[in-house]
Amino acid sequence: MKYAIKHRYTNAVLYETDIPDDTPRGLQCRAALEKATQARAYLAGANLDGAYLARANLDGANLAGANLARANLARANLDGAYLAGAYLDGANLAGANLARAYLARANLDGAYLAGANLAGAYLDGANLAGAYLDGKKLIGTRPVFQIGPIGSRCAQFVSYITEAGVLLNAGCFWGTVDEFRAKLADTHGNNDHAKEYSAALLMIDAHAAIWTPKEQA
Repeated sequence: MKYAIKHRYTNAVLYETDIPDDTPRGLQCRAALEKATQARAYLAGANLDGAYLARANLDGANLAGANLARANLARANLDGAYLAGAYLDGANLAGANLARAYLARANLDGAYLAGANLAGAYLDGANLAGAYLDGKKLIGTRPVFQIGPIGSRCAQFVSYITEAGVLLNAGCFWGTVDEFRAKLADTHGNNDHAKEYSAALLMIDAHAAIWTPKEQA
């Protein structure tokens, strides 16, 4: 059968392809979008509202300005995807790989980001306030702050300003600043990695002090 991906405003066909007739209705969009991604199709402005795209391989997809509101992108591979200005309000991005994704000016208000990989993602101007991370709502205009790669894993050290305070992610660690300090002392003592992380924590403290909304501080 033919399946077309259309523009969110003009309804113009951006990409059309054949997919197997027995493809379940809920998976037709995912099948077509994966084929479009493999073909390096230009999908700017695509209408993917509410689409089921869980575990889809969208590595490098060009979805600038696309409507992905309420889309299920759980565990989807969006490594290097171009999502500038994309509308992801209420999207499920749990466990999604957004490494190196370009999210400038993207709207992620209300998106669910538990376990999402944002390492190296470009977030300039992205609206993350109101997104959810493991049930905690991100607040303020700059809720995500990344430093790195640093530490023993040579990875991104990421802080999130949430309604429950600042939460940190480093490798497999996820928790509060106090929990991280305790873990740091146990694991690294006073070695070079500990010194590097301690310096990064000072920057995170300063960032949180500046960008936590005053009513939440």
